[in-house]
Amino acid sequence: MYLDFDNIVISWYDRVHGRNAYGKDRQRIADDPNDAEVAERLSRATIDVGAIIDYASSFGTLVLTRAYADWSSPVNAVYRSQLVARAVDLVQLFPAAAYAKNGADIRLAVDAVEDMFRLPDLTHVVIVAGDSDYVPLAQRCKRLGRYVIGVGVAGSTAKSLAAACDEFEAYDSLPGVERPEPTKAEKAAKAKPQLRAKTRAEKAAASDAPALTDQEQATKTLERALRLGHDKSDADEWLHSSAVKTQIRRMDPSFSEKALGYRSFSDFLKSRDDIAELEETGHERLVRLREV
Repeated sequence: MYLDFDNIVISWYDRVHGRNAYGKDRQRIADDPNDAEVAERLSRATIDVGAIIDYASSFGTLVLTRAYADWSSPVNAVYRSQLVARAVDLVQLFPAAAYAKNGADIRLAVDAVEDMFRLPDLTHVVIVAGDSDYVPLAQRCKRLGRYVIGVGVAGSTAKSLAAACDEFEAYDSLPGVERPEPTKAEKAAKAKPQLRAKTRAEKAAASDAPALTDQEQATKTLERALRLGHDKSDADEWLHSSAVKTQIRRMDPSFSEKALGYRSFSDFLKSRDDIAELEETGHERLVRLREV
């Protein structure tokens, strides 16, 4: 597992406190991280490192785990003890200049590719980051025969990175991670649904191919997965819901029913009963495309 720690910490800080919040607070954090207000904001945006490591371990034994960051930074320094306690190898990266990039993406990619050749028994690679700079790394690992899993913060992860992985999981959806309270901007948007709807309508009118919402995209992907499943078998044959979910994850590695607001994949299927017919018999859950 390879963690671009600065990336995930800053992304989660922005997720909790609002867009570009870290950029606005960066100087205050550097000047006095022990300030009561600063400490409280940092505490609210604390990353649950254990949740990430435990998720990675669900794919098998962790052979190596590396975290790349400037560990002299007060934002990252608070994590050192718990990272060391979980046998994470800390790689120190000093920025070339104040507020400059620390080069984690290049160092991480070089180390990962080297490990692919040095450790041929590695079967899975977990990349914890959200930057599109990691797309070539994910693609190369797949070409070298590894199964690539991505973990990133929802809303801050490049879609191209999620698509480049075999499987992608939002940090927000990991077991044990508490979702942050809505920011003021999000609350304001919910308080003005008519204005928001108008803005989306204007954007859709201005575009020849309007972007689908997450829910609409999930529905479209489900229908396509069901059609593919039926094409490979008898048209009326029931499909195992687990196989359908696997196909969806192949098509869209960032798919997560929990991120869409459903407790289980069965709940997700039930919400799409206009296109999916679900049959639950004992422990077996079968699904097929509903005839129109």
